[in-house]
Amino acid sequence: MGRSTMLTALAVVSLVAVSCGDPAEDAAAGPIPRMSPAVGAVLTGCADLGTRFEFTNTTLTESKPTPAGVLTVGGHDIRAHCTVTGKMNERVSPVDGQRYAIGFEMRLPEDWNGRFFYQGNGGIDGNVPPAVGAVSGGGPTTNALDMGFAVISSDAGHTAEQNPLFGIDPQARLDYGYQAVASLTPMAKALITTAYGKAPDHSYIGGTSNGGRHTMVAASRLPDQYDGYLAGAPGFNLPKASVAQMYGAQQYAAAATDPDNLESAFDPTARAIVAQAILAECDNLDGADDGQVHDVTGCATAFDLATDVPTCTGEFDGACLPREQTLAVSNVFAGAVNSRGEALYSTFPYDPGLISEDWAQWEFVNSITNRDPSAAFIFTTPPSEPGALADTRAIALGFDMDADAGKISDTDSTYTESAMSFMTPPDPTDLDELRGRGAKMIVVHGASDPVFSVDDTTRWYESLTAKYGDTTSDFARFFRVPGMGHSRGGPSTDQYDGLSALVDWVENGRAPDSIIATARGVGNPGGANPEVPPSWNPGRTRPLCPFPQVARYAGSGDIERAESFDCR
Repeated sequence: MGRSTMLTALAVVSLVAVSCGDPAEDAAAGPIPRMSPAVGAVLTGCADLGTRFEFTNTTLTESKPTPAGVLTVGGHDIRAHCTVTGKMNERVSPVDGQRYAIGFEMRLPEDWNGRFFYQGNGGIDGNVPPAVGAVSGGGPTTNALDMGFAVISSDAGHTAEQNPLFGIDPQARLDYGYQAVASLTPMAKALITTAYGKAPDHSYIGGTSNGGRHTMVAASRLPDQYDGYLAGAPGFNLPKASVAQMYGAQQYAAAATDPDNLESAFDPTARAIVAQAILAECDNLDGADDGQVHDVTGCATAFDLATDVPTCTGEFDGACLPREQTLAVSNVFAGAVNSRGEALYSTFPYDPGLISEDWAQWEFVNSITNRDPSAAFIFTTPPSEPGALADTRAIALGFDMDADAGKISDTDSTYTESAMSFMTPPDPTDLDELRGRGAKMIVVHGASDPVFSVDDTTRWYESLTAKYGDTTSDFARFFRVPGMGHSRGGPSTDQYDGLSALVDWVENGRAPDSIIATARGVGNPGGANPEVPPSWNPGRTRPLCPFPQVARYAGSGDIERAESFDCR
């Protein structure tokens, strides 16, 4: 049975299940409600919010006016607003003796648009960044606060000084995973009601990387709390991805010509050889020789590292890869496995964006320093001893893909939820309630993301389609960004406004048939991307197309302009 036939058959099975009378499935089969546009209001006061607002286990530490122009985005001033800081659920851990709290910041525009935005933050959290709602690709020219949203950000229940050893505390693990969002959401809505005299008409949540994970988890755990979900580069299988990063570090270490430098296994010259080979096989699949591979799926069939990149028979000459390096790269892109060949995470597509410096940072540095070895403390049960943190490289290169990888699914009497429980959506394809309320979801992912694989997100969307069939695109759409690395950057058109597209869909019923994305060349108001090739027009635009459609050249017109491409 072919892949498309399989998906059709699965969709039919799903529809048959709907007709069998299960209440949840019946609800999902009904018409999707339409929502009305939000109505704004004016802030009733700022400095006195601390005395007017009360919420369980919540303290406002400061509430002060912030004039227009203190913050800027895209070269223009952000409107005047009230900045509120506070903390929730302060406690002392009975396990590690540390003091924890969920720190947060809210920014409330004086002239409010009636909407609330939860800003999911990246990495392993621990900081409270400015609550501006910057979630859409690189070099934003606007953000949620600029648009008039009330915005909240948080540290997810621990401080930067507690990273990554907060993973020793069971509750801090849960707050990081999902409970901080669940705690802050009703509090933020209550504060908005106090500040404006009315609750938000519509609530949105979004972020990239771990923020994208927060968003996808909320779509599963909090489908009644938000009307729009905007997930960028979503690490919804983050514990598995962390294991895969350490697997990759081990593969590169085995091929490195300099034991102290993993990048010597796949240096910029070698990556450029592979990138050019990918372009030679895949660039024209979309009808345009433009340095971008829009047909990610087609390229997976067209390009083969073993046959399309020569293996050196002698010294490395800049036109071939040594056999050891070819093996390491092939293993990484084929996906992490244990000694039995069982998949531990996902495959990765070959994309010319692997020439990016940020791609290299994730593969060769973060995998052995401050990010992925944190899995030993946050995601494994039991966590490693704190002393192990003194040598994160040893953690990564010594992580056993047989004995250690399974610990992300383990529990014990102290850690009663596994990392795969508290970090991931309970069922990422069960969006019945979200759909039934009329809520919408947009997911955007770079084709060259080195840490959270776009293949993993593609399989999620294919599974969603297998369940909901042709109606999937009525409430959830997935967009791949050629060349873009982790959340932004790379040789790509990575500047886009997903939030406006989501609001238009939720409140006006206009589904995004494409999202226009721009290359950030010299002079871009959001900030230039140095990895935009000099051969491109600095303002190149492309349509991001909802999967499975691909941006294809129409056959005529300026190759630098989005209007010369169709989504089909």
